[in-house]
Amino acid sequence: MKKVNLDNINSVIILKGDNVTAYRDPTAIYQDGIFRIFYTLVETEEDSNIYMYTAMSKSCDLINWTKPKKITPRDSSLNFSSPGNIIRNNGKWIICLQTYPRQNGEKYANGSARVWSMESDDLDNWNSPEVMKVKGNDVSIVNMGRMIDPYLIEDKDEKGKWWCFYKQNGVSISYSYNLRDWIYFGNGSSGENVCIIIKDNQYNLFHSPDNGIGLMKSKDLINWEKSQEQITLGQQEWEWAKGRLTAGFVLDCTEIEGIKKYLMFFHGTGPQDESVIFDTNACIGLAWSKDLINWQWPSI
Repeated sequence: MKKVNLDNINSVIILKGDNVTAYRDPTAIYQDGIFRIFYTLVETEEDSNIYMYTAMSKSCDLINWTKPKKITPRDSSLNFSSPGNIIRNNGKWIICLQTYPRQNGEKYANGSARVWSMESDDLDNWNSPEVMKVKGNDVSIVNMGRMIDPYLIEDKDEKGKWWCFYKQNGVSISYSYNLRDWIYFGNGSSGENVCIIIKDNQYNLFHSPDNGIGLMKSKDLINWEKSQEQITLGQQEWEWAKGRLTAGFVLDCTEIEGIKKYLMFFHGTGPQDESVIFDTNACIGLAWSKDLINWQWPSI
């Protein structure tokens, strides 16, 4: 197993967009010596039609990454994207993701956007997506309402109880004991692209407001303490992220030899903001921290 050395990383950008490609909304997992990042891949084709996919790249050293492997189909009425995270349950890997339908040329997803999940035995080959009925089995898929950016996490105190966070009316939360039958719990104030790390017996919730990455903490998922400062890393020095820095996903690598830190994967758009640049140029970057508050990144 190759030992990772963060000092060897010489660029904060790990996947670089261009005028026909954008890399957005990263999530990551480390398994058997391999880092896998899953992300939204946006491609503008020669006829100017735009398609979104969930794609994956692999690395053993956080420097050299494989070419994108698309794991969802080409279909603008679905546009599977924004993978939230990957969990392990009942011998299967499960990834949650969204649809972002734009088949009529919309800039943002229309009202049929929903949250979905896929299963895998090996993290490389995934079955067909299934919609997550997070509002309960009594609510039809049609009546669930527009929702995006799902994230799954097991309750810190009750094993086998799973929470799903998703963007709807701020952030909405549902829970399940089998990842199929869901009970709606409520909603609160938060940005999009939620990611949660359990540390010091607290839920540390990272989210994306208009710019930067916010942090909220809670012991019970009801009462939240919000940090007053947004995490913006080196945004002011990065032309590629000056428009918006967002979608921070934190991976706990504190037990991995050579790292012993939390890694944050995020995407940046620039120099203009996303009102100008949305489907092109976005890049995925990497930073790290020992305490989830003070962050570092490659300085070369």
